[in-house]
Amino acid sequence: MPARIENELGKINFSDLAIASLAGLTAVECYGVVGMASTKATDGLIELLKRENLARGVKVTTSNDSVMIDLYVIVEYGISINAVCTSVLDTIRYKVETLMGIPVTNIHVHVQGVRV
Repeated sequence: MPARIENELGKINFSDLAIASLAGLTAVECYGVVGMASTKATDGLIELLKRENLARGVKVTTSNDSVMIDLYVIVEYGISINAVCTSVLDTIRYKVETLMGIPVTNIHVHVQGVRV
């Protein structure tokens, strides 16, 4: 179910893919994030996604006009994972709420790997 904003002028529906694309692009811009990860359930391999497939590393769940986001990221070696995840959380919450006007209830960051 897409997220929806309604006012006196009309309705705006945001697809889950649009929210996932914004979250993926925002996460990759954060310091310490090497890229988004996609896990294949069949063999458990983790692959680094290219820039055009960033939405595959994001899972978006919408309910009651709010959004929950799960991110699967690969972080850079030598940087505090806690600091990177805090930066990603704050930045994505700010961008989604500011640019789309949708309240974000939860953001879960899943660190899938560390790269040099």
